Amino acid sequence: MTQQLTLALSKGRIFEETLPLLEAAGIKVTEGPESSRKLILPTNDPAVRVIIVRASDVPTYVQYGAADFGVAGKDVLMEHGGEGLYQPIDLNIAKCRLSVAVQEGFDYASAVRQGARLRVVTKYVKTAREHFAAKGVHVDLIKLYGSMELGPLVGLSDAIVDLVSTGGTLRANKLVEVEHIIEISSRLVVNQAALKLKRERLQPILDAFEKASRQK
Repeated sequence: MTQQLTLALSKGRIFEETLPLLEAAGIKVTEGPESSRKLILPTNDPAVRVIIVRASDVPTYVQYGAADFGVAGKDVLMEHGGEGLYQPIDLNIAKCRLSVAVQEGFDYASAVRQGARLRVVTKYVKTAREHFAAKGVHVDLIKLYGSMELGPLVGLSDAIVDLVSTGGTLRANKLVEVEHIIEISSRLVVNQAALKLKRERLQPILDAFEKASRQK
């Protein structure tokens, strides 16, 4: 009996940039998440299916074995902690950076001097806490799930910690990037039990992903 493999992906950039890697492994997703609205997508291989989940949930689906493997941004994995996950490959896709940004004219250098207190909105609470703690800056962290840029504009916060790709959204909202925390790309994550029990089926796909990502 052929073992079923389940791959967890999130919609958008990660989904689109994973498709060529899947094709390098001979797997084609036969329906798109936007057109079909299905959450479980078939592929040309009846033994491989793709589930569409929220980006921040990918590590959880893989950790608990609801998916055998998945693709998640380093930002998500840093917040999750990566427990129970094997992270064999940096896929070099969906690249961006995690940064601190403030409103134009805000004196960030003075605001982060030792012993200062700063109000920050972010959905990356764990990473932001560690970053500011290392600098000796006291922060009040406010968790938001979207539209971080609004925080400084409406007086909710002094700064934001968020992903930046081109910086266009920051500029449009009169915010400036003042500190770079870490470069972000997406990684392949694998359930540790699946790696043992389904290695014969899984390893060729992992190898194809690795080879394709090295060519990027």
